[in-house]
Amino acid sequence: MRIATSTLVVAAGIAGAFAFSGAARAEPFTLTSASFKDGGMLRTKNAGNTKGNANCVGENVSPDLQWSNAPAGVKSFVLVASDWEGQGGLGSHHLVVYGIAPSVTGFAEGELSKASDKFVGGKESSGTEMYRGPCPPAGTGMHHYLFNIIVTDLEPKELPAGLNRAELFDKLKGHAKGVAGIVALFGRN
Repeated sequence: MRIATSTLVVAAGIAGAFAFSGAARAEPFTLTSASFKDGGMLRTKNAGNTKGNANCVGENVSPDLQWSNAPAGVKSFVLVASDWEGQGGLGSHHLVVYGIAPSVTGFAEGELSKASDKFVGGKESSGTEMYRGPCPPAGTGMHHYLFNIIVTDLEPKELPAGLNRAELFDKLKGHAKGVAGIVALFGRN
């Protein structure tokens, strides 16, 4: 229970840091997936498949993600996924993509596992510029994977490729205008 509470505190902090300050909307900005329900399990095929790593038991197929009711004035979206229990509590980032045009409202299953002209690839924790599925060590319990879609007032091609999460978030200061999130679980006994 302590880990779940910590994850919710982190998620609330992230959402608070990027809270939209505009007028109230009839429908909230939301992020959903047909691959998992909020708080539900990722499928094994969504886990990583890094060769030589016994903790990577999946196929590295990114889950589908869709968002709706974005705040007015959006110029681009940022999509990140992080495991705050990863690396012994230091966090592991599994997806850092940005420069997503306002006309895009989601990605199909597997679409974030390969390069695309629909996003600018940033670097997740292992340095790749697309989705890297979970590879939690056996016996570390369920990990919580927080997927966030962030609204920005930056043009889609304004930021250079290859930014890691910290570099990206530094450049988003003053430009993040809203966020929606969803949590998935994954772990092995």
